[in-house]
Amino acid sequence: MFAEVTYASRPGSERPNEDLVIAGPSWIVVLDGATAAAGVDSGCVHDVPWLVARLGSALAAGLVADRPETSLTGMLEAAIETTMAAHSGTCDLDNPDSPSATVAMVRDVRGRVEYLVLGDSPVVFKPAGGGVKVVSDDRLEGLPGGRPYTVELVRRMRNAPGGFWVAGSRPEAARQGMCGAVADVRGVGVLTDGVARLVEWYGWSWGDLVTALEGEGPEAVIRAVRELERTRGPVRGKRHDDATVAWGRVGQDQGYHGGTS
Repeated sequence: MFAEVTYASRPGSERPNEDLVIAGPSWIVVLDGATAAAGVDSGCVHDVPWLVARLGSALAAGLVADRPETSLTGMLEAAIETTMAAHSGTCDLDNPDSPSATVAMVRDVRGRVEYLVLGDSPVVFKPAGGGVKVVSDDRLEGLPGGRPYTVELVRRMRNAPGGFWVAGSRPEAARQGMCGAVADVRGVGVLTDGVARLVEWYGWSWGDLVTALEGEGPEAVIRAVRELERTRGPVRGKRHDDATVAWGRVGQDQGYHGGTS
């Protein structure tokens, strides 16, 4: 069980927030919906927030059931199947541009914090012995030819061997997640790439991020992202991205305190 879970999420524009954070006493899930490129036909009558909400709901249902014998990979695969079933009769799920999302999730099981990372939403741990441990999936950064990527390249490499993997309409993508467990942890941060900009673009270390989450909280971390985006601008792409971060504190005073969404 986490002693405390706090979180914050902010949209990057006037568009609906395509991130989602859900948490319980012993688990945290953060999803980042993939914004569709202009003019792309997804083959789906639903938008990205719909996909993210259904996927998040299915994951929460599995985690609330509290079955530690079921792996996070198994839970994600089942959640993708449930989500697919919700729109299989109305949408072309074979379309490679069908809505999708990254997934970052953690679960405390008997003092070990399990994790699954699929796509570019990382998890960062504060071990009891000091330092940090980061779990990130950088396969999107390694596509052929380097950035900027074409729409055609991303379509071809999404959920394909040698490419990158996300949760959408391929249940087997769950088996491509980066999984493991960390023992003797004092805290864990789960975030989208809109917050990881602090490290990837603006010179923060992962230790800086953990210190800010632990000392000032998720809201302050997102304010720091927005300030740097305003003063220094983006390295690439949109000026402001949806930004979501959760912090799970591990301690003796067991309890649960939800944050702001």
